[in-house]
Amino acid sequence: MRKISIAGTGCCLLDYLYTGIDFKSPEFSRYLSKKEGDGGLSPGRLVFTDDLEKFSGKKFENLIKEIIGDRQPDDLNLGGPSIVALIHTAQLLRNKARVRFYGTVGNDPAGEKIIAIIKKTPVRINNLKIVNLPSSTTNVLSDRAFQDGQGERTFIHNIGSSWEIYPDQLNERFFKSDITVFGGTALVPNLHNGIDGLLKKAKDQNSITVVNTVYDFRSEKSNPGSRWQLVKNDESFRNIDILIMDLEEALKISGTSDIKNATAFFIDRGVSSFVITNGASPVWRFSDGRLFNKLSIGQLPTSENVRTELKHNTGLAGDTTGCGDNLAGGVVASVAWQLENTKPGKLDLNEACAWGITSGGFACFYIGGTYIEWNRGEKFNLVKPYYELYLKQIADLI
Repeated sequence: MRKISIAGTGCCLLDYLYTGIDFKSPEFSRYLSKKEGDGGLSPGRLVFTDDLEKFSGKKFENLIKEIIGDRQPDDLNLGGPSIVALIHTAQLLRNKARVRFYGTVGNDPAGEKIIAIIKKTPVRINNLKIVNLPSSTTNVLSDRAFQDGQGERTFIHNIGSSWEIYPDQLNERFFKSDITVFGGTALVPNLHNGIDGLLKKAKDQNSITVVNTVYDFRSEKSNPGSRWQLVKNDESFRNIDILIMDLEEALKISGTSDIKNATAFFIDRGVSSFVITNGASPVWRFSDGRLFNKLSIGQLPTSENVRTELKHNTGLAGDTTGCGDNLAGGVVASVAWQLENTKPGKLDLNEACAWGITSGGFACFYIGGTYIEWNRGEKFNLVKPYYELYLKQIADLI
C-alpha cells in the first residue's frame, strides 16, 4: 500500500519559553492592552514586537528585561502552528506517511537551530528556503496559575523570515498531496493574502484541505473589533475540508459574538467540517458529510485522564504551549490513518477528534509544542494510552 502524502505550509519559528511569569505582576500589568489592536500585551493572544514597542515607547530588549529580569529562557523550542502540527502528525504516523513542510527560515543562528530541530523529526524539509531576513521568533510568557490554575500564555512575535513565503513557492507536488495543511497563515502575510487561490488549487487536485488558525493580530490592528479576513471571498470557505480554530478565532473570523452564531456562519459558508477548541472546556465539532460521516453540532469533553495527571503528578506539568497545534496534528494523523481503508465521506470525525484532543492534552506534559523523540514511535506510544482511555470516557456520547 502506498504511503499517504501530506504537505503543509505556514508559520515556523523559534520559541523562547519563559515559565513562572505572573500576569498580575506590576511588571507585566503595565504593558497590558487597553483596547483591541493597540499593541499591548494580552493573555492568550499574540502581539508583534514592533507594535509592542510603539505601545510602550520602549525598545523590546528593555521591556522584556523588566518583565523577566536577567534570566535566560527556560527552554528554546521549535514553534509555529504549521510545523508543530506537522511534526506531531509525522510522529504519530511513524513511517506510514510522507510529511513535507514548505516554509522559510533566516540565515542566522536561530534559523540553524530551527533546521537542526526539524532534522530530529520525521518531517521532510527539502522545500525549506533560507532567506536573508532574521528568522521568525516568539517570546512565549507562561503563567501556569492563570485562570484558576488552567494556565495561559502571552506571545510576542517577530515575523522576520515569514515575510518571504510566497504562493509560488508551493510546487505542483504540494497541491497533489493527499492532504494539504495551511497552518497559522495569519503570521505568514503573503500566503495569507493568497489563500483563496491556494485552497482552490488544492481542491482542483482533489487534495483534502486543512486550515488551522492563529490569532490574527494584523487584522485586529487594521480594523479593531471587526471581522477577521481568513479568506477574501466567502465562497472560498467551501474549499476548506477541515477548519480548526479556538473559540476566540472562530468568533473573530465569523464576526459573531457567540458560539451559536459562529457555528451557523461556518455551516452557511460551506466549511465541510470544523473543530473549535476552548482551552480546557469541551470542543465543538461538525461535519456536513463530504469528508467525514455527517454530524450535527455537538461537543466532546477534554481528557479526564490528562487533567488527573496534571493535578496529581506535578512532575509531568509543562505548559500549554502548542496544545492547539498538537490537537490539529492529531486530527490530521487520524485522517491519514482512516484514508488507508475508508473513502472520503465515510471518515469518522469523532475518531479524529479523539486523537486530536488527547494529543493536545499530552502537550501539557512538556515545555513547548514540539516533542523530540529518542526513537521512532515514542510519542505515538506515549499518547496512545490516553487516546484509549479517552474512547472509554466518551463511549456514551458518540
